[in-house]
Amino acid sequence: MNYNQILKEGENFLKKNNTKNSNLDTELILSKVTNKKREEILLNANNKLNNTDLIKFKNYLFRRYHKEPMAYILGYKHFWKYKFLTNKSVLIPRPDTELIVEETLKHLPIDKSKKILDVGTGSGCIVVSLIKERPKCVATAIDISLKALNVAKTNAKLHHLENKINFINIDIDKYKSYNYDLIISNPPYINSIDLNRLDDDIKFHEPKLALSGGSDGLRDLKKVIFKSTKLLKINGKLILEIGCKQKNKCVKMLNENKFYINKISKDLSGKDRCIVSTKLQ
Repeated sequence: MNYNQILKEGENFLKKNNTKNSNLDTELILSKVTNKKREEILLNANNKLNNTDLIKFKNYLFRRYHKEPMAYILGYKHFWKYKFLTNKSVLIPRPDTELIVEETLKHLPIDKSKKILDVGTGSGCIVVSLIKERPKCVATAIDISLKALNVAKTNAKLHHLENKINFINIDIDKYKSYNYDLIISNPPYINSIDLNRLDDDIKFHEPKLALSGGSDGLRDLKKVIFKSTKLLKINGKLILEIGCKQKNKCVKMLNENKFYINKISKDLSGKDRCIVSTKLQ
């Protein structure tokens, strides 16, 4: 079978299960199997695939048919300006989360060294992107999942930042290092009801630990806000990703814990997604 036939067959197979972007996904899978760029594949549509690669292609296609996200099949995802390794131990980096990077950079002067804490680092995509942009800063990244932390460490190494980021396998509750200039967090914030309504790609494949924020979705946000009152310097910044319906409750919690709200940013869909706040005392 040549590339053209394989792509058609793959696309039709994925369409049977209503896979979004079945055409693109098929091309990306063939690109992975052949180790060729998509453009190269399309320009050489009559090239044939050997039997070994054809088996690999069908295995990947079968995984996608069963709604496994492309980021896990390919083993990577692009985020901000960089490429990050991904597997089932970590949440897949999302474009909306780039808001945290965008807003945080505004509070990190390029010529200054600031001390950053990333709570629930996952793949490490946020903290690595920040240190790539602000090399004078130093960071600590914590996560309760050792498997996630290992992915984050690999990503830091991939971007030659293993000496700039300290990774610790710990829950925020038990963490006791102080005087941070800035804390960032994209904690689990999906409530129990919404968790069951998620797309199959997310619900059955991404780690529940990184998604579930308890019955009201606020369990981890509360913990991060409360603990940040102790870990941050006065006038230090706390920058959080939140669920789109959590703005009012989060603002209330922040105010009760003596934080001033600097800004609430909307995501690509126009929903409230990122809160920038300052510790007042």
